[in-house]
Amino acid sequence: MRILITGGAGFIGARLARTLLAREWLDGARIQQVVLADQAAPPADLLGDARVSSRVGKLLDHAQALRDEDFDGIFHLASAVSGECETDFDLGMTSNLDSTRALLDALRHRQQRGSAPTKLVFSSSIAVFGPDPAYPFPARVGDDTLPTPQTSYGAQKHICEHLIADYTRRGFIDGRAARLVTVTVRPGRPNGAASSFFSGIIREPLAGEVAPLPVDEDVAHPVASPQSTVDGLVKVFEASRGTFVGRSAMTMPGLNVTVRQMLDALERVAGPRVRALVKPERDERIAGIVANWPTGVVARRAEALGARAETSFEDIIRQYIADHERHPTALKGLKELG
Repeated sequence: MRILITGGAGFIGARLARTLLAREWLDGARIQQVVLADQAAPPADLLGDARVSSRVGKLLDHAQALRDEDFDGIFHLASAVSGECETDFDLGMTSNLDSTRALLDALRHRQQRGSAPTKLVFSSSIAVFGPDPAYPFPARVGDDTLPTPQTSYGAQKHICEHLIADYTRRGFIDGRAARLVTVTVRPGRPNGAASSFFSGIIREPLAGEVAPLPVDEDVAHPVASPQSTVDGLVKVFEASRGTFVGRSAMTMPGLNVTVRQMLDALERVAGPRVRALVKPERDERIAGIVANWPTGVVARRAEALGARAETSFEDIIRQYIADHERHPTALKGLKELG
């Protein structure tokens, strides 16, 4: 089996690649090659695996060449993030919509040339949901909630969902879209996502650094760990057309928590002095974006496939700690203050 991961050098893309390589098999077939396409080179450990190759550059630029390549499966994770799309409309349209359309058309070309439809999993987002005066906004969104996105990022993801559904209806691909909840705890420095603080308020204190909190502690939101997110994407890929149930996007599981519950969990795991490094610093732009996001999810279709999120935020924190126990500075706060 030959697999392409767009956004493959990113945090989730690289973790997905490592998970697949460790499994060795996907959907009943042995994995022979994993191609990682991104604007940056993949981590060295992945490039050191003989089964991995890399394509560096914009996906839009790679799409033409992909017309003549055979892939058994694609995980399409490449995307500009929410905050970037609000500040730079053209970036969001090019990175999220135009690149996805170009990738789908490359796969359509292959199918019309005689190849079997490629199986594709698209990482959508619960940002497709939002409050609209014409429709009640439930406390917990699910597969039967009408998407009414309130950000450019959410709108772009929703458009891509419909494109994938229609290309699947026409037989060009075997596509399925997974609406991911916010993934935390992400390593590294903050990125342009409005949701970045959901990782920052855990990651920075564990490293002994002050973390600004741009929203109120009673803000509620669904989250999932990096590994449960990757495992869910694999479940979606391996689902048959029938068990996926239709072509509409699937809402993925999440742990429904408030910021206060996240910080309480941080205190239980790392101690009060680590929690004290989180400082309220309201950002009206971020708070305004987050106010239009779902406060919880229900994911019955995904759970029927075996996809699961954590039941405790402490478990999510412990996963991050286990992942970084050998990092020189990532757990400095835990070791010195905890």
